[in-house]
Amino acid sequence: MKVTVEVDCTPIEARSFLGLPDVTALNDALVGEMQARMKANMAALQPEELMKNWMAFGGQAQEQFRSLMAAATRAAKP
Repeated sequence: MKVTVEVDCTPIEARSFLGLPDVTALNDALVGEMQARMKANMAALQPEELMKNWMAFGGQAQEQFRSLMAAATRAAKP
């Protein structure tokens, strides 16, 4: 025998029916924190910021980047 029960309720109603806590405020706080961190890290992805970081390492980083690009172009050729 197979029985199917369909319940039409909102997530809030389902949580209260099952006795689960309302975590809406906690979820909003976590999402807000994640958005703030993503916005803060987006500045590091700007080309000017990348160049500043690479220049801080001096010529060694430039040479490694050049050799990486050279290896990539050699690997791309058939």
